Amino acid sequence: MKAKLYKTKSARKEDVVHSWWVIDAEDQTLGRMCTKIAQVLRGKHKPSYTPHVDCGDCVVVLNADKVRLTGNKMNDKNYIHYTGYPGGQRSIPAKELIEKKPRAVIEKAVRGMLPKTKLGNQMIKKLFIYTDGEHPHTAQKPQKLEL
Repeated sequence: MKAKLYKTKSARKEDVVHSWWVIDAEDQTLGRMCTKIAQVLRGKHKPSYTPHVDCGDCVVVLNADKVRLTGNKMNDKNYIHYTGYPGGQRSIPAKELIEKKPRAVIEKAVRGMLPKTKLGNQMIKKLFIYTDGEHPHTAQKPQKLEL
């Protein structure tokens, strides 16, 4: 008698159901929170995870301006970008960036953990970051994600 062979099911984009999750970033460590967000955006928390399909969920982050950086990173960590002109390298400390654009700190951290392809660009579009405790996505009935 032959043993039954089981085939691995590969998810298709038509079959994927995107859930909605909400995270309160108040007093959360930036790196630990962003790794969990990246994992949910990719869909690695699901048993039907397929690397070449966007099977991740949508994530809403609240209180982005109250995120915590450990150690002396608030003063020492610099975010560097290049304008494209000679001598155009600019840097801004984390403390200033959180004051000016608090959403950018979380978005940069999560974007760095996603694939650098068209698929990664699709995944980052499912991330919604807000600086206060309110969001306009109540119709999607997001569930609270514990970290």
